[in-house]
Amino acid sequence: MNLTQLELNSLSVAKDVGKAFGILAGLASDRLSTPVILLIGSFEGLLGYGVQWLVVSRTIQPIPYWQYDVDEHGGSGYLYKKLPAKSWSSSFLVLLSVVPFAVCLTAVFFLREIPPSTTFAEDNEESKYFAVFNIVAVVVAVYLQSYDIIGIKTGAFSIAFASILLILLASPVAVPFHAFIRSKVHDEQDVEGRIDEPLLRSGSEIEVEETIVGAAAAADNELPPSLKPLSNEEEENHGTIVTTEKKRPVLGEEHTIMEAMLTVDFWVLFVSFLCGVGTGLAVMNNMGQIGLALGYTDVSIFVSMTSIWGFFGRILSGTISEHFIKKAGTPRPLWNAAAQIIMAVGYLLMALALPGSLYIGSMVVGVCYGVRLAITVPTASELFGLKYYGLIYNILILNMPLGSFLFSGLLAGLLYDAEATPTPGGGNTCVGAHCFRIVFIVMAFASIIGVGLDLLLAYRTKGIYAKIHASKKTKKSGGNLR
Repeated sequence: MNLTQLELNSLSVAKDVGKAFGILAGLASDRLSTPVILLIGSFEGLLGYGVQWLVVSRTIQPIPYWQYDVDEHGGSGYLYKKLPAKSWSSSFLVLLSVVPFAVCLTAVFFLREIPPSTTFAEDNEESKYFAVFNIVAVVVAVYLQSYDIIGIKTGAFSIAFASILLILLASPVAVPFHAFIRSKVHDEQDVEGRIDEPLLRSGSEIEVEETIVGAAAAADNELPPSLKPLSNEEEENHGTIVTTEKKRPVLGEEHTIMEAMLTVDFWVLFVSFLCGVGTGLAVMNNMGQIGLALGYTDVSIFVSMTSIWGFFGRILSGTISEHFIKKAGTPRPLWNAAAQIIMAVGYLLMALALPGSLYIGSMVVGVCYGVRLAITVPTASELFGLKYYGLIYNILILNMPLGSFLFSGLLAGLLYDAEATPTPGGGNTCVGAHCFRIVFIVMAFASIIGVGLDLLLAYRTKGIYAKIHASKKTKKSGGNLR
């Protein structure tokens, strides 16, 4: 295409800038019902991929690049990075536009919000269902990775592979059916249980219950003032107060977007997130050029490995961090710090350009990138609440286009062009470990900064996670009595 690396990376940045339109989705999630949001999303996907199909099938003239980003909020731009234009399949684009549209449209009639679990039994049941989803997702990811590794792409093999894949993708539908049947059986058992329930309970049961209530009351004394119930005297005096000063919420309480942005913790989380996902995006956007510079002719395997191992990072980090919160109240930002350390090692490994280092580096960066994305989601909700979470989260991920611009558009583009040799007709090329060495070293340094910020955030929020741990422990103790 006769483009410099800086120009190519500018296209990747433009793709990531499309994520900034996610703020609109955040605003909508705070104000609209779930069915309405699904309806809007289904039509957006149909429009975005539908327009791409019209362009690829030559039904209409190509449209400016930025319009794809607006249609898909940054998602459709992945196709520009993943596949060359001449290899696109119009039927594949039809699949991307129609199937998600049909799924979302169907979900409008069935998907409903439910109140959070209040007992240990409900928590345990939800955990089992999520475990099933996670297991199926991991099986699908391994299945897809094996297809890339095997390399057999014949017609019969591809059809058999696709058929099994469809079965795996449809298997999670069994979960809601099982939950529905289980709820019906549980309701019938509740009716029978209420009939057979004794009128009097033993003294030991009453004593244990009083202990639990006393523990709950003690925990209530540790709640922030804004969450404590008013006493009778305070209620009487409360009516005589003419003007009250609104107190700023503390961590763990509901924050508006402005209240969250006025806290140090929000910006510590924001910048540490930038150090992780910004550098990760730089690797993903330049993976093709990195592979070619290190002498690989087929770089598609590295793109697939980064994506699939990123998925593993999301699944594992969510499950492991939740387990350790329940077990010991471990702050989630500690897992971000661990991921940043490993990511820095991965960058240094790729800078050395040892044999096989790109394979290991692709997996390491993919996993750690996935950890950053997965851990930041619950961390933001636990620190700033769920009421305005949609908008708060979309403000946080604004650093994805910012990180793409800084580390991919500027750092990688400029340093690669400085090492590259001009080619006839325009553009340039660079072969050798030196092409991206300085880029990797700078990103490793940025990751170390992220480690320090994550450790700081873990220290500042350890009290919040201690209370979350105590709450889950109390709920479990109460559930065991039933």
